[in-house]
Order: sequence, then C-alpha cells, then structure tokens
Amino acid sequence: MTVALSVPGPAARASTVDHRLVRDCLNGSEDAWAALIEKYKSLIFSIPVKYGLARDDATDIFQAVCLEMLTELRNLREPRALPKWLMQVTSHKCLRWKQQMGRMVSTESEEAQSPEEEKPARLEEILHEAEQEQMLREAVNSLAPRCRELIRMLFYEEPVRPYQQIAASLGLATGSIGFIRQRCLDRLRARLNDLGFQ
Repeated sequence: MTVALSVPGPAARASTVDHRLVRDCLNGSEDAWAALIEKYKSLIFSIPVKYGLARDDATDIFQAVCLEMLTELRNLREPRALPKWLMQVTSHKCLRWKQQMGRMVSTESEEAQSPEEEKPARLEEILHEAEQEQMLREAVNSLAPRCRELIRMLFYEEPVRPYQQIAASLGLATGSIGFIRQRCLDRLRARLNDLGFQ
C-alpha cells in the first residue's frame, strides 16, 4: 500500500518559517532577529505610509514596532499570528502618533475626531491592503530564484528594463522572456491562491 505525502503549500511553509524564527529569536539568535525583521520590514513600514505619515515618522513607528516585537514576542502564543499582530500594533502606534502630533488628516466636518474615531472602513482597508501586500511579498519570495528575479525586474524596477537587458542579465534568449514571464506569473498566481490572496 502506498501513502500519498502532501507537500506543504506556501501558507504552511511561511508558518513553519515563522515558528522557527520566533523560536530561535527567543533562544537569543541574532541571525533569527535579523531574518524576522527582514521578513516583515516592508509590512511594518508600509502601514505608516498608508496612514499618510512622513518618511521620518514612518521610520520612528517602524523602530517602535520592532522594539515592541522584541519585548513582547515571548507572549505570542501562535507564531503564525505574527503578521496580523504586527499590523495591529503598527496601526495602533500610527493612530497614537497622529493624535500626539496633531496630524490628523480630516475634512472640515471631521476635524474634532479622535484617532479611534477615524473612519473604521478606511482603517480596515489599510490593514487589508497591508495583509494582501505581505501575501504578495511571501508568494514572490517563495518562487524559484530565476522567476523571483524576473518578476522583480519586470514589475518592481523603475524605469522598466527592456526585454533585451533582462534577457542578458538572466542569461536567457530575448525571445524566451515572454514565455518564461507567463510561466512565472502562473506560479505566482497559484501561490497567491494558496495563501488566500483576494
């Protein structure tokens, strides 16, 4: 009798990586701390930007969140909850920051609102966007190196490079870029589906 072994999907692999990183952080590994910060730095930093904070203020929020993660990580019961926890902590710090600095973005009729009263739909939208962006980062990072690099060159660089330059950088024929691009995007789409991307 043969037993089919299931291969863990991207969500399960991400959860396993987080579990290992959290465990190693709690055991004092500086490399694990660096890896954990590297993994979630874009997620943390993106939230103050979405709240409209200046880059320097976003950097201060980022540092405050990292410090809180350092002090509170041992209280995290489930490592796979780390991304949502980070989003919540960052969001609360952004609201407090805006309140303290008097930088609430509001219309004339909403000037008296406190941060807690800021449009709930917008707050949910910010957290949803941040969560979706993190899923995209994790899905791209889970791709094979050539696909990851191709997607980075095609969609993350400004200005966009011509296919000839991309092909030369990756050691590919120019005519194969379109086919490989489609195959990589199909793999990315499958990983995003596994992660529950909407």
